[in-house]
Amino acid sequence: MIQKKVCMLGAFGVGKTSLVSRYVHSVFSDRYLTTIGVKIEKKSVDVSGEQMDLVIWDIYGEDDFQKVHMSYVRGASGYLLVADGTRRATLDTARSLQDAAQRTVGAVPFILVLNKSDLIGQWDLDEGDVSQLARHGWQIVRTSAKSGQGVEQTFAALARAMRSA
Repeated sequence: MIQKKVCMLGAFGVGKTSLVSRYVHSVFSDRYLTTIGVKIEKKSVDVSGEQMDLVIWDIYGEDDFQKVHMSYVRGASGYLLVADGTRRATLDTARSLQDAAQRTVGAVPFILVLNKSDLIGQWDLDEGDVSQLARHGWQIVRTSAKSGQGVEQTFAALARAMRSA
């Protein structure tokens, strides 16, 4: 069995923990709990007929006062950069975290997750910025931890990319 470390990276409050809870336990809670340090979850998945254990590191969110320690990212086979569609600044945080992660683990697979698609009417993202990232080769998905939209597919896509890398 293959085991792969996956890191969840993003600003505080973007829904990293909610995405992991939805994916691993099929649950969603409206209660916001700040992640302190890192919380590790595990899920076995089938990738093209081969079992893969995803060891998911849900790392605390970055803000103006606290930067993510890249030591948490070492050894990652891939990562999800999570941004909150209702908060434009979280996309900038995702960009800076991607730069730092790439310096730490190299060119491993990653996906930019634009979360909270259930609140699409309140989104505050610049579509030009999102399109520019896509033109630079970033894989971008829209998810909702609340409804479950796109969550399974996103983790499955990352697992396939890590298997191929």
